[in-house]
Amino acid sequence: MNYLEAFILAVIEGLTEFLPVSSTGHMAIASALMGIGNDDFVKLFEVAIQLGAILAVVVIYWKKFFNFSDWKFYLKLLIAVIPALVFGFLLNDFIDNTLGNPVFIATVLFAGGVLLLFIDRWFKKPEITDERAISNGMALKIGFFQVLAVVFPGLSRSAATIIGGMSQKLSKAAAAEFSFFLAVPTMCAATGYKLLKGYHLLNAENIKLLLVGNVIAFIVAIIAIKSFISFLTKHGFRVFGWYRIILGIVILVLFLSGYHIDVN
Repeated sequence: MNYLEAFILAVIEGLTEFLPVSSTGHMAIASALMGIGNDDFVKLFEVAIQLGAILAVVVIYWKKFFNFSDWKFYLKLLIAVIPALVFGFLLNDFIDNTLGNPVFIATVLFAGGVLLLFIDRWFKKPEITDERAISNGMALKIGFFQVLAVVFPGLSRSAATIIGGMSQKLSKAAAAEFSFFLAVPTMCAATGYKLLKGYHLLNAENIKLLLVGNVIAFIVAIIAIKSFISFLTKHGFRVFGWYRIILGIVILVLFLSGYHIDVN
């Protein structure tokens, strides 16, 4: 991997991590087209640069994350992240196998896109517009929605948790914000685990690439997060649904054309 390839992947991560379109699918296509999909460090890089995206959430919502008197906020995040941690550990082998299956990822992208075409019709009467009104029980249910993204790579963690929030009567904006909040402990755990497994790949040059990637992902994620809630509130999920359908088809075409697509 060179610095241009690292830059491209970091931009993709920053743009797609918090959108309901699957950063996994996007980076699978990009790494395949650049011919670096087989590289072990690339696979580590694609996970590790999530730290930059995580930091973007913490910076934008710093008043929320550093209000240590609001212990209920931290408790809700802990409750919501537990299902993903448990099922991720128990189903690790299954998840690894599906991550290496481009047909599976493409199918999930396509099916998830079809689902997003109808989401706006199903949840028309939200009752909750503020995170403080989310109960622990609601947080747990949203956490179980996140499990779907863990078990089905390509579904999109953001899409699963936002839909989970809307199923609990959250407005689109409130559901998106809670999805951002929940990303912090979830992605920290995933990134820490990946770095622990792949620490032997971290030579001086690779560390520089990770630093560059995280900085770029951080900058792009800040722009994406600030723009997304406004767009989602005005336009809904339909455009993301069509986009996912097209992306799923593109991955299948690339795979059938002989490109090696592997995000394992």
